[in-house]
This record gives sequence, structure tokens and C-alpha cells, in this order.
Amino acid sequence: MDEPRPSPGDEHQTDQAQSQASQRTGPSPREFVGLCALLISLVALSIDSMLPALSTIGEELGAPDENQAQFVLSALFLGLGLGQMIYGPLSDRFGRKPAIQAGLALFALGCLLSVVATSFSMMLAGRVLQGLGVAGPRIATVAMVRDRYAGAAMAQIMSLIMTLFVLVPAVAPAIGQLLLFTGSWRLIFGMLLAVALIGWIWLSIRQPETLKPEHRRPFSFAAIGSAISETCRNRIAAGYALAAGFLFGAFLGYLNCAAQIFQIQYGLGALFPVYFATLALAFGSASLLNSRLVMRLGMRSLTRVAIIGVIIGSPAFFLVAAMAGGHPPLWALMLYLLVVFFCVGLLFGNLNALAMEPLGHIAGIAASVIGTVTTLLSMLLGATIGLAYDGTVLPLIGSFAVLGALSFAAMLWAESKRRNPVR
Repeated sequence: MDEPRPSPGDEHQTDQAQSQASQRTGPSPREFVGLCALLISLVALSIDSMLPALSTIGEELGAPDENQAQFVLSALFLGLGLGQMIYGPLSDRFGRKPAIQAGLALFALGCLLSVVATSFSMMLAGRVLQGLGVAGPRIATVAMVRDRYAGAAMAQIMSLIMTLFVLVPAVAPAIGQLLLFTGSWRLIFGMLLAVALIGWIWLSIRQPETLKPEHRRPFSFAAIGSAISETCRNRIAAGYALAAGFLFGAFLGYLNCAAQIFQIQYGLGALFPVYFATLALAFGSASLLNSRLVMRLGMRSLTRVAIIGVIIGSPAFFLVAAMAGGHPPLWALMLYLLVVFFCVGLLFGNLNALAMEPLGHIAGIAASVIGTVTTLLSMLLGATIGLAYDGTVLPLIGSFAVLGALSFAAMLWAESKRRNPVR
């Protein structure tokens, strides 16, 4: 791969000089893409590799009921939501590498706690620590890419990173299932610990710090409070952040109960990772297609078309599922989920970009605020949907219908006072 170069008109000359200097001193673009993909994918790996083991973990550690075993996922999202607020400002103050390394160390501690867990509460504590830790790589890695590349070159690098990232949700459940075949569910946390250790060593040895001392900012709780206030008061930012939170809440509800639906309700057992991977690839392919369509059609046009697909298709399929007693044919359920996840794949990146659009002057802290809001909102909604699982798919499909409509309403509210709407 040729070395990407920033477009002259994209950024100021100082940004270009810093970007080019970082490229000369750091690893090659291929290696950099691989490192960043590994660090960012740790979030998805920590979620999706757990799915085949949720019921087993709940049974062995004394979860009150099968639905509450889903808290193994929700606890990680709780830590991830809270951690995002911290690592953005920390990486601006101390540098990207220390923020990522500290996050990986905390994540490793959480994995160790989960490996030796003897109670369900101990497992949940370990998962919250993992979430708090993995927020570091999730936030600071993107900032590291921005330090090293600018403009079109950054877009190229992020596209390559996301291409690799898309593969993780497709293969992670299969990895978890394979580890279950060979031993205990504790091996999954051992695998996560090994991946974190590889990332820590790779980053420490091969990647120089990308944030120059003259560009570092003091850590300030006042600045964080100001960013929270400004984000909440900005109609566009708040509206699209809520829209993303509602939509991802329905998706997280699916993650919470996917294993129960496919493994138990439809009796797929060990074939669950195959069906999950198929749906994950639909989501990922839409994200990749979005990178091509968004420049031609615009973010707002794409989001409107995609959300309309969700809020029309979900009520229609809810009626189909209700007539089948909440247990529609597997092929029909898969077809519905493929369409919905394709729409969600088009929506999610655009909603976050639209929320950030008016906050470029406080981009780093604003990204942390928006990430925290959307993650915590979706975690609460997703946990509620998962606990509502009653052996049928009706709660899940109903959640996409209701939360899709709320997401659309939030989008309309965000744009309601825009005088000159753009695409």
C-alpha cells in the first residue's frame, strides 16, 4: 500500500507537517492499520466472543435467571460508557500511548478478575473493569490516527481499519464456541487477556507517541463540564446523539438475547455463530457501502432512507411474528434481521458524524460526551429489552419498531430549526 498523503486543502499546514513527521517516525501504514484494528476491535471481541457462553456463565456463577445472564454484556457497556468520558481528556493531556496502555492494563485486570470469578457479582465487577479499560483503546486510537494522518489520508486509513474491524463480530462467536468446546468459558477471558497483552507490547515497541508536547492540553473538569453543557444545549448534537442511542439500544437488545433466540428458541445450538456471522456481515457490508454512498447522497439523505426502512419493516414483521405465536420461520426472521441490520449499518456511523458536526471546536471532549451518552442510553434500553425476552421474538422486533420511531423523531427534532438544511 502506498503511503497516504494528506490533501493540501484539507487541513492547515501545521497539521500536515505534524502528520508527515509522525508518518516518517512511526511504523509503515500496513503495520499501523493492523495495530489500530487490533486495538479498536478489542471492544467487539469482548462482547461477541461471550455470546455462546452467557447461559453457561450464568448457571455456573448463580445468576438469578437466564435473562439476567445478559448482564455480562451490560456490565461491559456500563464501564465503556463511563470510561469514554475520561480517556479523551486524558489522551489530550498525557498522550495517546499512555491512555491506551493504561486502558489495556485496566482491561487485563478485569479479565483476570473474571477468570477467577466465583460469583456472578464478581464476574460483573470484572466486566465493568474491562469496559472501563477498553474505553482507552477505543477513544485514544482514533485520536492517534488523527495525529498521524489528515484529510483524505485519514479517511483512507480509517476505512482500512474498519474493513478489518468488520470481520471481528463475524468470527468472535465462533472463537468463543471453539474455546467452549476445548474447555471452560474461563478460556475466553484468557484469550481476551492474551489479545490485550499483544496489543500492549506491539504498541509499546513499535508505535511512537503521536501527540507532540506543544499540542497537549491541561486536564480540566471545567472543560469537561462545559463540553457536556454545550453538547446538551446544541439541538443538532443532542438530537442525533439521542437518535443513535435509541437505535443502538435496539441493537444491543438483540445482542443480549441473540444466543437465547438462536440456540434455545430455534434449537441451533453450536450453529449459532454461523447465523450470527451472517447478520454481522450484513451490518458490516452496509458500513462499508456507506463510505462510498455518503459522498454522493449525503448523510441526512441516507439516514432518512435507512430509518424509514426500519420503522416500516419492523411493525410489518411484528404482525407476521405475532400471527406465528412469536415464533416465525427461521428463514423469515433471518430475512427481516438482514434488512434491519443493513439499515442500522447505514445509520450508525452517520448519526454519530451528524451529532459531531456542530462541535468541531471541541471535537475531542465532545466525542467523549456523545460516546458516553449514546452508550449509557443504549445499555439501559438494551438491558430492558433483553430482560423482556419471553421465549418469543416479539419483544425484540417490537423494540426495533418503537425505538426506530423514537430515533426518527429525535432526528426530526434535531433538524427542526435548521434554516438551510443540507444533505
